[in-house]
Amino acid sequence: MTAHLPLTDFIEYPQDEMLKRAQDNYLQVKRRHSIRSFSDRAVPQAIIEQCILAAGTAPNGANHQPWHFVAINSPEIKAQIRQQAEALEQAFYAGRAGEEWLDALKPLGTDANKPYLEHAPWLIAVFSKKRSEEEGEQKTNYYVHESVGIATGFLIQALHHAGLGTLTHTPKPMSFLSKVCGRDNDNERPYMLIIAGYPAEDATIPQHAVDKKSLAEICDFI
Repeated sequence: MTAHLPLTDFIEYPQDEMLKRAQDNYLQVKRRHSIRSFSDRAVPQAIIEQCILAAGTAPNGANHQPWHFVAINSPEIKAQIRQQAEALEQAFYAGRAGEEWLDALKPLGTDANKPYLEHAPWLIAVFSKKRSEEEGEQKTNYYVHESVGIATGFLIQALHHAGLGTLTHTPKPMSFLSKVCGRDNDNERPYMLIIAGYPAEDATIPQHAVDKKSLAEICDFI
């Protein structure tokens, strides 16, 4: 028989408080912006640890938790990542991405230069795992992409809630991250790189990025 535990930590709020909490949460996450100019101010590792623990609570297939996080603070490793990422980005912006994709990026003002990969105090490489080990036995992971995507969302929200700026970065291909992070094996694949730290004093956000679709455009109630 499958063991179950009583649910003891659910908190039910009065509906007026529920609405207030939902509104407050929306206003908080609405302040989250992807930034590309970071300060080099130090961020204690303990803060990053708590945010990764939050990511690890994400719902996932069969509770196999098919993810691994590598939190990078080393200047040498960050420099390696920047060098290799920018080499890929040069080819991307030189035409490999295709005209339509490059046109979509123009309002953001991005290019192949990624100084934040060195300036930000923390890079967090997220890896997905095809298999997990349980009691010495290898087991297939299920809904890997969906599970790691949810965990990454939890991580971004946790970093924002803690008071840090973030940026998602997905250089193509990302296989170099496996070698740089010491995760070069046939079971893991780089999923995303999260840049985290304080915004630089001159940080800006593109006007294009704050234009969000209305509720009517993103949702139907039936």
